[in-house]
Amino acid sequence: MPGYELIGKEEKKQLNSIFSNGGILFRQGFESLRKKNSFKVLEFEKKFSKYMGSKYALAVTSGTAALRVALASLNLKKGDEVITQSFTFVATVEAIIESRLTPVCCDVDETLNMDPDQLKKLITKKTKAVIVVHMLGVSPEMDKIKKICKKFNISIIEDTAWGCGGYFGKSRLGTLGRIGTYSFDFAKTITTGEGGMIVFKKKQDFDRAKAWHDHGHENNPKVPRWEDTRSSSGFNYRMTELQGAVGLAQLKKLEKVLKFQRLNKDKIEKKIKKLNLKFRKIPKKNIDTCDALIFFVKDKSIAKRCRKSLNMNGIQTKILPEASTWHFSKYWSHMSELKKKYKNLKRSFIKSENYINRAISIPIFVKMNKEIPNIIYKSLKKII
Repeated sequence: MPGYELIGKEEKKQLNSIFSNGGILFRQGFESLRKKNSFKVLEFEKKFSKYMGSKYALAVTSGTAALRVALASLNLKKGDEVITQSFTFVATVEAIIESRLTPVCCDVDETLNMDPDQLKKLITKKTKAVIVVHMLGVSPEMDKIKKICKKFNISIIEDTAWGCGGYFGKSRLGTLGRIGTYSFDFAKTITTGEGGMIVFKKKQDFDRAKAWHDHGHENNPKVPRWEDTRSSSGFNYRMTELQGAVGLAQLKKLEKVLKFQRLNKDKIEKKIKKLNLKFRKIPKKNIDTCDALIFFVKDKSIAKRCRKSLNMNGIQTKILPEASTWHFSKYWSHMSELKKKYKNLKRSFIKSENYINRAISIPIFVKMNKEIPNIIYKSLKKII
């Protein structure tokens, strides 16, 4: 599950080097005070971009900020529609609303991600972007979604909060669409405590985003920052050097995290397969991050009983079945913009609800006691 399991001397060394080289915590400027040309955020962006195989990367304060800045870079107009999926963290829709755009939620299929068949039916003349979510480390059917969006000339943003390091085909998750966003909060694959990253294919998107996340600053090299040029307003979503330093140490550990998550998920899956469970569908071309192992049971009551049995034996579950109110749009009646779009919000996502209510998600950790697969098996066997 998270990079926080591996936080140690490497992160501390990176943080100490900031103070050894001038103690500058701001991501840019103050060159005369920096030693060894120390720019942690800039270095983190460059190394992350190289790892992902993307042309441009921009570090921001959170995964939510990454989505907000990504939408700002597209220069959309108030009222334009953005389609995302009904099963995602609330932040995905919050970013759409904060951008003064209209959120549209699509049902999920057995991947627990965007259903391409319903996506086609939701597209209107107002649809300008689609935010696909690689929910809990697994991608949707990206080939189908890309084909649909290409036909209607719609931009794809990938919410890769849980998919950092995964693949679809030969492409890293987050690099298949026009823009990809990542989260580095404390429970993600790698962490900076809070923080996020955006990767771009187009320089114009990157330039617009870079300025927008810095109050509109274009960082024109011909003038000092206090006389900087600007062509639009913006906001402040700058990552600090402290976060950048931790990110550099964590990025070096990403492959290790993924390796052990995949090994440990495989061990658990092999053990509980004996119970003839129906597992979440994984698209053929997807290599997931193994953030969680998800399977379906007969109904909601059995899912809750499974969770209780697992918890009694010291095993956590993740989001499903306990936290769907924060991750399923059916419950977001506090969002007036979403409520306005769906007259009866609670009855709008029946297909999604059928999957979500029956799903159990077991988080995968890097450091796993060898008895865990057996404990999970025995806990589930009592109920199923």
